[in-house]
Formats: sequence, C-alpha cells, structure tokens
Amino acid sequence: MTKSFQILLVEDNEGDMILTMEALEGLNHEHIISRVKDGEQAIHYLKKEGLFENAVMPDLILLDINLPRLDGKEVLAFIKQSNLFKKVPVIILSTSNSERDIEECYQQGANCYVVKPSDLDGYVRIIHAIESFWLSVANLPENLNR
Repeated sequence: MTKSFQILLVEDNEGDMILTMEALEGLNHEHIISRVKDGEQAIHYLKKEGLFENAVMPDLILLDINLPRLDGKEVLAFIKQSNLFKKVPVIILSTSNSERDIEECYQQGANCYVVKPSDLDGYVRIIHAIESFWLSVANLPENLNR
C-alpha cells in the first residue's frame, strides 16, 4: 500500500495555489493537499481549531511569506518553536528574492527557501523538484503525531 502524503499549502494568491496543486497532480506520490489562504488560518489548521478541527498533520508545508493577517515568517516561527510541529519540513515559496527575507527564514528554521519563477514552465519544474526531493529522496519522520 502506498503512502499518501499530506501537504499543507499556505498561499493567498489563487493563481499560484491552483498552479501548485495542478503541478502536484499526477506525480510520483499520492498527495492530499490542504489549502489555507493566510497565516492565521495556517495556525488554526495546525492547532486543529475551529473549521480545522479535523485537520491532519502535514508531512510537508509549502509556505508563502507574503500573507495577510500573519505573514509567513510569523507562521514559520510558530511552527519551528513548537515541539509538536517543528519536525515538519517547511518549504518557503516566495516571490521575494530579498537576501534579508532568505536570511530571516533560514534563521527561523526554514528547511528550504525557493523563489517562485515568473514563468509557468519554471514554476512547474520547481514544484516537481520539491516533490521529488522531499517525498522521494529525503527520509521524513514516519509519525508526525497523527
């Protein structure tokens, strides 16, 4: 039986959200993708609060940093300071190539920082590379407190 991977996509841009989901479809692994549109929702999802009381612990988090309410850096800090969530790999997907943003995200414990390509083919290649590495090559903890 193949394992299905739980991915939490934290993205406020509807176009990028759809593109990411489409790029993940039909790849090597079965994916179950949960989507939230802002930093507050991401934290509620992880804490299983409100509308997210039945949320499943993700195997991987794809996190934009430019989000409404709480920005991605604040969400990243919450995740990496929590004993419950800090083992979950967090991949920053951002349009920002600011050295300051990159430095801050790695300082907060990001596992990877990727600048979103501006072209469709480049974006799909990046998503495929993330999927290939994190779900095929990297060994992730078996039990992330499910």
